[in-house]
Amino acid sequence: MHEKDPNLNDPNQQTDPSGVSRRDFLKISSLSVAVPLVASPTTVMAAGEEVPLYGPGKVAMSFMINDKSYKANLEPRVTLLDALRDQFELTGAKRVCDRGECGACTVLMDGKAVYACSVLAIDAQRKPISTVESLQQDGKLHPLQQAFVDNDASQCGFCTPGFVVACKSFLDKNPQPTPEDIRHGLSGNLCRCGTYDGIRKAIAQVAQKGA
Repeated sequence: MHEKDPNLNDPNQQTDPSGVSRRDFLKISSLSVAVPLVASPTTVMAAGEEVPLYGPGKVAMSFMINDKSYKANLEPRVTLLDALRDQFELTGAKRVCDRGECGACTVLMDGKAVYACSVLAIDAQRKPISTVESLQQDGKLHPLQQAFVDNDASQCGFCTPGFVVACKSFLDKNPQPTPEDIRHGLSGNLCRCGTYDGIRKAIAQVAQKGA
């Protein structure tokens, strides 16, 4: 009498000539969809190239923010916004939508306006970063900050730091903007209080002075 093959009772346990069961094959297949192919303990294959693998534990990181050096041990999943606010106490950039929609967390990275909530801190290393805190010098407001005051361009103030930084980036590239340029250039920032008219006037004021 032949013994009954135990795998026949469970189709998920049937094996092919390679010795891999159907259940194991499904596990491997689902894992390969969600996780890049591991090339070694420290790299992964992504788009045909080896990319360094960090984490999940904390990693030593260093930054150049507002012309000052900062260092911290952070998990690779930490965003630049969280690092600025929670680690370095630079709280000008605000956490509002936390999904790259409102612009309240706007900072300059490598001279370009970016949403700090959508940039990983680990990717912001070795790139000069400027926050709204860098604009005021020796206790004196930057002309753009003063223009916001002069034109009543803020109410609750949560969007204001992001708008100021975005305006600074915009004016650096467009020192003499038209009204249409202003509307288009600041479309990435939102103000729930609706102070857009004051913000546009603030930009016009700075542009007229050539600051």
